[in-house]
Amino acid sequence: MSRGRRFEGEQKLNLKKVFAVIIAIAVIIMFFIGISKLFKSDGNKVEKAVALKYFPVYTEGKWGVIDSRGNTIITPNYDEYIVIPDNTKGLFICTTDVNYEDGTYKTKVLNEKNEELFTDYDTVEAIENYDSSNNLWYESGILKVSKGGKYGIIDTNGGQIVGCDYDSINALKGVTNSLLTQKNGKYGLVDNVGTVIIDNQYEAIEPVSNQFENGYIVKNEEGKYGVINYTKTVAIETNYDDIKNVYGNGKYYIVKEGDNWEVIDVEGKKYLSGEYDDIVSVNGENAIVIKNDKYGVVGITDEKNIIDIKYDNITYATGNNYIVNNNGKFGIMNSEGNTPIDFNYSNIVYRRAGNFYEAMNDDYTSDLIDSDLSVKLSKVIVSELNEEKGYIKVRVDDIDKYYNFRFEEKTAKDIFSTNTIYLSKNDEGKYGFVDKNGNVVVNYIYDEAREQNDYGYASVKQNGLWGAVDSNGQVAMSPSYNLDNNILVQFIGKWHLGEDLNLYYFTDSE
Repeated sequence: MSRGRRFEGEQKLNLKKVFAVIIAIAVIIMFFIGISKLFKSDGNKVEKAVALKYFPVYTEGKWGVIDSRGNTIITPNYDEYIVIPDNTKGLFICTTDVNYEDGTYKTKVLNEKNEELFTDYDTVEAIENYDSSNNLWYESGILKVSKGGKYGIIDTNGGQIVGCDYDSINALKGVTNSLLTQKNGKYGLVDNVGTVIIDNQYEAIEPVSNQFENGYIVKNEEGKYGVINYTKTVAIETNYDDIKNVYGNGKYYIVKEGDNWEVIDVEGKKYLSGEYDDIVSVNGENAIVIKNDKYGVVGITDEKNIIDIKYDNITYATGNNYIVNNNGKFGIMNSEGNTPIDFNYSNIVYRRAGNFYEAMNDDYTSDLIDSDLSVKLSKVIVSELNEEKGYIKVRVDDIDKYYNFRFEEKTAKDIFSTNTIYLSKNDEGKYGFVDKNGNVVVNYIYDEAREQNDYGYASVKQNGLWGAVDSNGQVAMSPSYNLDNNILVQFIGKWHLGEDLNLYYFTDSE
């Protein structure tokens, strides 16, 4: 095979010119590649990954729904608050035609496509519940429906769980998976999958504790009390004048016979009968008691004084430890009668989620004490306790610091690993934001600011007004709102969190 060859009459190549042309072309190519990368970088800014959730919004006297990206899902046209039972699901309960005189109303259930659901029922409602601090939540995965004046339960796909056979259905306050039913004036109980736990034959039903597994206190027609387990078995016969909402590990109950409080076990054996003015709680084999307005701790079976009955208040914390009020000062005592934390505090609270104690000082700071009763942090202001992410945010010398529940100090990058920008403060006391590498992306121009939230926005304050920047540090909402009355300041685009945290809604109003 012949190789390529130069024919007669062709000009010979000038190698210097060839090399010059090649270099020039390479420079041009590199220039355009650089420009291309520059524009590509600008067009593909890092965005925070945001889970899709839904929130009620309020504007100009009307209610609607937005998602966690700031998109309008339900146009604000409704006069009443829109209930979202589960903010991870596109299911919105709108109330219409309210007659405030007779208390009647209609409901309409919409999905994220604005399609109406569950039209076979007269009303469809979320099932409200409240914890001991009166914080509202909704029972998960189920809805209350009515037809012809009777109530039942469906799941969020419309499947029937309980037929419309009851005069009323409500959550048993403070307990999940426990629905109080009423029929012919008598109360019973079903769980969230429709299983009948207690037949409709009682005058009243209450939980033993805030855990449904611990059973229920029932009251019969004669006004006598007993306990029924979640497994439908009778733990205590209905023979007593009162039973306290106190859980004693399934072994002990605090009951009243006549004027006397006493402890009984599941076999009916009685302890501490008539010895004390009141029995407050049962903790393992011990009980907190009151006599002559003073608190102490005694053994249930041997009635031996564990902590002398001479204190102003005692609450059980964890393990062998009790929080004790002695003449207005709080300390921690154990079941051996020792006082590992002396009576130096204005209050002490056991933070069960983090397994530590917050001990408040008279100057409104706190000492944080671990489960071994060692003081880990002194004179701090606790601004946040996040159970979900497992951290404590404290303020020390006007600086925010983060710790996990083992009191190991963490950076904002450790805690908020998915954030795209991080709060930073300069020597002049002004706030800005940096990226993961510490590069300034928002200049230090703000008087106050918050870390980026789960929805990609960081709140900023300037000249007394709040606004927000987005996940790239660009202004999403110029500082325009006076939010001095808001406990939490948080934004999704132009919308800021409302004052009433129980409703948890966003608004563009002050």
